[in-house]
Amino acid sequence: FMKYLPVTVFAVLIGALVYALLFAPVLGAIISRKQTGEDSGSTKLVDEGRFDEIGGIVGIYAKILRFSTNRPLVVIGITLASMFGIVQLYGAAGNGSQFFVDVEPGFTGVNVSARGNYSAEELRDIVTDVEKRVLAVGDIDSIYTRTGGGGLSFGPGGTTPDRIGSMFIQMSDRRERTLNGHELEQAYEEAIQGIPGVRAEMSPQQMGPPVGKEIQIQLSGPDLDALAQEARKLSAHLKSMGGLVAVDDTAPVPGIEWQVRVDRAKAAMAGADVSSVGAAIQLITNGILVGKYRPDDAEDEVDIRVRYPEEYRGVSHLDQLRVSTEQGQVPISSFVEREAKPKVSTIFRQNGDRVMYVRANPAPGVLANDKVDEIRRWIATQEVDPSVKVIFRGANEEQKAVGQFIGVAFTLSLILMGILLVTQFNSFYQALLVLSAVVMSTVGVLLGLVITGYAFSAIMTGIGIVALAGIIVNNNIVLIDTFNYLRRENPGWDIRRVIITTGCQRLRPVFLTTFTTGFGLLPMAAGVSIDLIGREVEVGGPVASYWVLLASAIVSGLSFATLLTLIVTPSLLMAPQAIRQLLREMEVRINDYQARYLASGLRKS
Repeated sequence: FMKYLPVTVFAVLIGALVYALLFAPVLGAIISRKQTGEDSGSTKLVDEGRFDEIGGIVGIYAKILRFSTNRPLVVIGITLASMFGIVQLYGAAGNGSQFFVDVEPGFTGVNVSARGNYSAEELRDIVTDVEKRVLAVGDIDSIYTRTGGGGLSFGPGGTTPDRIGSMFIQMSDRRERTLNGHELEQAYEEAIQGIPGVRAEMSPQQMGPPVGKEIQIQLSGPDLDALAQEARKLSAHLKSMGGLVAVDDTAPVPGIEWQVRVDRAKAAMAGADVSSVGAAIQLITNGILVGKYRPDDAEDEVDIRVRYPEEYRGVSHLDQLRVSTEQGQVPISSFVEREAKPKVSTIFRQNGDRVMYVRANPAPGVLANDKVDEIRRWIATQEVDPSVKVIFRGANEEQKAVGQFIGVAFTLSLILMGILLVTQFNSFYQALLVLSAVVMSTVGVLLGLVITGYAFSAIMTGIGIVALAGIIVNNNIVLIDTFNYLRRENPGWDIRRVIITTGCQRLRPVFLTTFTTGFGLLPMAAGVSIDLIGREVEVGGPVASYWVLLASAIVSGLSFATLLTLIVTPSLLMAPQAIRQLLREMEVRINDYQARYLASGLRKS
């Protein structure tokens, strides 16, 4: 469902490439002026290698490069230690992870559940009572209410067996009310509580892929009684936990159904059969279908059924029924036994096993992952029936699936970029240098999450990290390509001068690339929504909040990785020579030590 994002990026990049290769040179030739004279200022000083005489930002950066190229291994070590420290800091001070972003809702819903053998009128009255409580809160643009289960009691998005009604609420315009969407949803939640015999719960608007309730625990096994027992026990524990709302389960609802057993031998002796008994029982239950009729103002046919009057339709009248036989009217109680049995609910299977669900939503401000970990620890301390298998689904399962998908996409993107870089630079080491910026940007994203206090979103933050992989490598590509060009064109320069010259010449394009991307995404990262047609600027609106985590991930990762790239990449370019020089020095010292050792041995001898 996020495919439109990369498709848009591809389209924009292709358009930008066409403009850069075709239109920009033509426009530059038309509007540019012919430059006369020699270059002056910092550019000339950089080309001549007079780095001490350069002033301004370029001069400061030249001094930093001189330090990093003189001590490349120290700089690399400090960088690795800092990155490791940031990862540890995120593990200790991070705000956890979530499946999708939490955006202020404009719609919400209410589910109403109750247990009992209610008539249609009684169900209508119960649901209407809940509706009146919701209407009393106000700030409603429209509301749609229906009675009935409205779906199956199976799977992530299914209903519970005791569902008797539901509502869909469209909130009024957020500019015309004092409460935001979350606060208004909480007000509805408080209003519908405390109805005797009724469980009413909010059904929040689903953001991103629909997964039903965020916390879903699937119980599977062959024994229906064991499943129901474990489901009710787990549901009771979730209701006792703090930070969870809208807890329900799909265990069978307690009920009674009457089982009628016909003694065929006695029925045959009385001259009756099973079909006549069934027809007699139908007269006090659903009635016998005798025909169909379609009114003039309806499209569907209406059943015509024959039943006893309402006062004769009770269960106790089963014993008073009589059937017509050749011997006259015979009471069915002489050959029929009536027995009360537990009501059988709908049975669902998955991979051959019966399944039940226990589901819940985290309370506002609570992360589902944190509660899932708490539930896991509790289940580990319980003696669960060996035949029952416990599987965590819902947002937790979807989050893992999204993480695996993004991980594969991230790996493939690195492989494709690596192949392209090796073919262009003809060096595995330089290709790895370019891709090292991806690791730096990922650490920068984690640092940004710690600073902003946002939770890691499996979808939005994950896509931001993948997007960064294609953005941040540009800086290293610019630096390394210029380094190779200067080294090829100036074979008399030492490698330290080539590196410093490269950094000073490419400081401006690297900064401009980072600043334009960062400032372009800064309004989105700050949650600022600009409506040009309505002439309105809104901070923290639902539209802008949808993209805050994605934009902030790109901004923080890009900024952090750019700063490290400008310092660490020159050190990495200098590292091979520094290592070779260090090995030569060690070899000289070893040879000198061996020579002195041999000389001392000869003197002793």
